[in-house]
Amino acid sequence: MLFSKLEKKVAFRYLRAKKRGFGSVVSWVSLIGIMLGVATLIVVMSVMGGFHDVLLGRIIGMNGHIVVYHQDGAISDYNYLIDKIKQNKVVMANATSIVPIAEGQVMVTHNGKNSGAMIRGINMADLVAKTNGGARFYGKDLTAIKDGELVVGASLARNLGATIGDEVSIVSANAATPTPFGSMPRIMSYPVKTSFFMGMYEYDSGYVFMPLATAQKYLNIGNAVTHIDVFLRDAENTTSVREALMRLLPDGFVVRDWRDLNRGFVGALQVESNVMFLILMLIVIVAAFNIVSSLVMLVQDKSKDIAVLRTFGVSKKSMIKIFVLSGTTIGVIGAALGTILGTIIAIYVEPIRRFFQWMTGRDLFPAELYYLSELPSRVEFWTVFGIAVIAILLAFLATLYPAWKAANTDPVEVLRNE
Repeated sequence: MLFSKLEKKVAFRYLRAKKRGFGSVVSWVSLIGIMLGVATLIVVMSVMGGFHDVLLGRIIGMNGHIVVYHQDGAISDYNYLIDKIKQNKVVMANATSIVPIAEGQVMVTHNGKNSGAMIRGINMADLVAKTNGGARFYGKDLTAIKDGELVVGASLARNLGATIGDEVSIVSANAATPTPFGSMPRIMSYPVKTSFFMGMYEYDSGYVFMPLATAQKYLNIGNAVTHIDVFLRDAENTTSVREALMRLLPDGFVVRDWRDLNRGFVGALQVESNVMFLILMLIVIVAAFNIVSSLVMLVQDKSKDIAVLRTFGVSKKSMIKIFVLSGTTIGVIGAALGTILGTIIAIYVEPIRRFFQWMTGRDLFPAELYYLSELPSRVEFWTVFGIAVIAILLAFLATLYPAWKAANTDPVEVLRNE
């Protein structure tokens, strides 16, 4: 048995002491500090995890897990290239689809309003598969979109004042038309047949989809594409597929995965998550120092009792166990309450946000700033468990010095002074 009956009885008796034990202000501050620190850590890490999953899921869902480019520009023989890729066993063991894409930067105008955007030519069946469950569409069914018709982001359409059926003009300097007076920007008008809402402001306000053939004509690249997207079953398992493609493809082709394409974003998100964890862990550390203060005062207050116990034959080891159990119990209770509170808040963080937004009358989560229309959260068992264990471990470490001091109390000296 880790703790004897006597050790547990004395430890919990000290905890119940009003002056220096569990009933003291310092002990309550320690417990509440650990509870709030654990709860805050769980909520923040869950929200950060939700941000990571939702944002990467939508970014990767639009751009593919692996992208194949050609350093000289458009890929003219993309059908042959896709057939060649499909013959590779490593790629096909991990890939779910291979999608040709033709895209370019343009300006979209309507009724005197204009906005920068990215046009993306794609087979409509591939667009349906890419956005399955991740976007809402309004207007014409995607499978019925014909050559020369557009699918426009809802925010972009709203900014331009365009509705379903309106024609918008697309202007591109890259696809310029040569004239006797020099190159003129290519300007063409297309009807908006469908709008989409992904819940990610960057895409909703900056993307226009069109059939692949329409994009090829507009970009003046003939029967070519700008890149090929490869979608995988497991987004984390890109290394083997990327290496296989690099060996397979001729010189001049560039293979990049989603980490390369979003390195700045992924890195910033990871750094922010780590920094937030370290900063918020200071709350728990401060609470642990309060446990040290509480136990040191308890040792001083109970020095006579400690001396009597020592004279009755209680060993130094038992004295250490008594005070370790007293302090660690505060940490365990605080961590348990914090885990329950933090988990509940993390699960219902979006309704809580809406409530405070309703109470204050302010937009607490602007989509144009955070790129999402709602506050995401992902509660992971191992993250919650790890935070609780760290809090308990810090509480345990905080008890070691007071426990050592209590064990090394000289009973003869204490009783002589009484």
